[in-house]
Amino acid sequence: MSTTAESRESQKASRTRVDNVVVRFAGDSGDGMQLTGTEFTKAAATAGNDIATLPDFPAEIRAPAGSLAGVSGFQVHFASGAAQTPGDEPDVLVAMNPAALRANLADLPEGGILIANIGAFTKPNLKKAGYDENPLENGTVDRYRVYAVDISKLTTAALDETDLSSKEKARCKNFFALGLMFWMYSRDPQREVAHIEAKFASKPRLADANARAFKAGYYYGETAEVFQDVVYEVEPAAFEPGVYRNISGNEALALGLVAAGQLADKPVFYSGYPITPASTLLHSLSGYKHYGVTTFQAEDEIAGVGAAIGAAYGGHIAVTASSGPGIALKAEGVGLAAMTEVPLVIVDVQRGGPSTGLPTKTEQSDLLQVLFGRNGECPLPVLAASTPSDAFDTAIEAVRIAITYVTPVVLLSDGYIANGAEPWRLPDVSSLPAIASSHRRDPEGFQVYQRDPETLARDWVVPGTPGLEHRIGGLEKDALTGNVSYDPLNHERMTHVRSEKVERVAREIGPLAHTGPDEGDVLVVGWGGTYGALRQAAQEMQRRGHRVAHTHLRYMNPLGEELGERLSRFRRVLVPELNMGQLRLLIRARYLVDAIGFNKVQGQPFKVSEVVDAISDLL
Repeated sequence: MSTTAESRESQKASRTRVDNVVVRFAGDSGDGMQLTGTEFTKAAATAGNDIATLPDFPAEIRAPAGSLAGVSGFQVHFASGAAQTPGDEPDVLVAMNPAALRANLADLPEGGILIANIGAFTKPNLKKAGYDENPLENGTVDRYRVYAVDISKLTTAALDETDLSSKEKARCKNFFALGLMFWMYSRDPQREVAHIEAKFASKPRLADANARAFKAGYYYGETAEVFQDVVYEVEPAAFEPGVYRNISGNEALALGLVAAGQLADKPVFYSGYPITPASTLLHSLSGYKHYGVTTFQAEDEIAGVGAAIGAAYGGHIAVTASSGPGIALKAEGVGLAAMTEVPLVIVDVQRGGPSTGLPTKTEQSDLLQVLFGRNGECPLPVLAASTPSDAFDTAIEAVRIAITYVTPVVLLSDGYIANGAEPWRLPDVSSLPAIASSHRRDPEGFQVYQRDPETLARDWVVPGTPGLEHRIGGLEKDALTGNVSYDPLNHERMTHVRSEKVERVAREIGPLAHTGPDEGDVLVVGWGGTYGALRQAAQEMQRRGHRVAHTHLRYMNPLGEELGERLSRFRRVLVPELNMGQLRLLIRARYLVDAIGFNKVQGQPFKVSEVVDAISDLL
């Protein structure tokens, strides 16, 4: 064995095995933290770990460099077991400048690892971050395991032989940090070098520079004695056999919509206006033209929903998407879709509000808006995805309900789901059930609002079909002919029919997602992206010997009868939400249950420890 081989074998033997790790990269919004976190996440997924991520970036297009407002972060939890959340707190914080340290240090537990880029801790940068003294030198960080590395200087030195400008060299320091973390967590550097070369293939100078910086970081960790005691290894997680890929919520939503089009054997039409955090749905879908997907970037939100209504009327699987403010603008159009009864999927990727609010932060802010935010009695089926990968299944379900019942359907996601990522087991496409869709072609006895007796769906007729020419619109229609009607009793009848159609969707709900005892002391009820934190908190209380269960909802309207029965079997009901209590309001009103709210509106997801404490308070 060569000396180098002996050295590496010795280093491998000294690695400490851990079950799970939470790493947070933090720096200026121009430091490439999102790219760094994404690349490290890919490495964890490739190594077979279960993962959960939390990208966290500023809303400003370009906040002043080095300012607190410009801090961007990316947290990744990777584990040899289940990673149900991105983690309550980081085990490792990589701070690329003073502002990143100030914004994130409070989350690092005592004894946690802090890697600080001391090259950025200059007097001007310290002042921008609000520090009068260098926190690395005045005792502020004494509670942590601090590794001060001049990443800026070492990156520049590694790129001395390149023809890059000083500014271009400085922009490569995120890859130095990435290389160092690859060393600390025993990742394969050669695979990442190949990824860098592929990612920057069109810019060979940057590909070479980033690869050099990455290798410099990796080998710095290997050769610097100070890092020999912080080398860890996380074993692969035990997954069901299959092919997996790392996927974000918006990517999964896009693939679900594409799959729904194939399952229904119909083209997909998507129209929308760019808005954070829904915009990447348009970006993803635009790449699937070869699967019959047409994407249209509208001039505003109203045009987006209008185009989608036209596509639905014309026989397409029609989808439009936005976030809270855009959903408000679409409200009149959604009411038109409800009155005309066309199959339309409206995706709402929620964010903090009201108004422009917190564009890049997550919140469950729109439940009451999508349920009641239209004029008149205008109920719609509403579904909510629970995890990034679940968005795939929820998208297919939303399309199936829209076509089966010939109705608009709202699909709720949120910023946490949309931007977060996890491993997704690719489904066996042949096992996905087809979505039955048909267009009436027989003109005999045709009436526009003649209904299926089971679903109350009217016939979905493609305009221009011989003998079936018809019109629909926003004015109230006769219950059979579809002609405009101002008859009071007819209006009441149509209002009840539209409502009953939505209630019949309850037949599709199936068993509720539930973990824990069927009766007990506390039932935790949740929806949307809170799934992982609530489930893990309930399981922790179960391990402590308490009769605590967790029920998670996919169907927000109708809620179904099983939920009422489930609520009655527990002494207390806790409803944690990232809002001021919207689902709690519905549960109390419908089931007359004294549900207790646990509410957080900070633009951040729940920590498991927060939910555990809330359950403990009820016990």
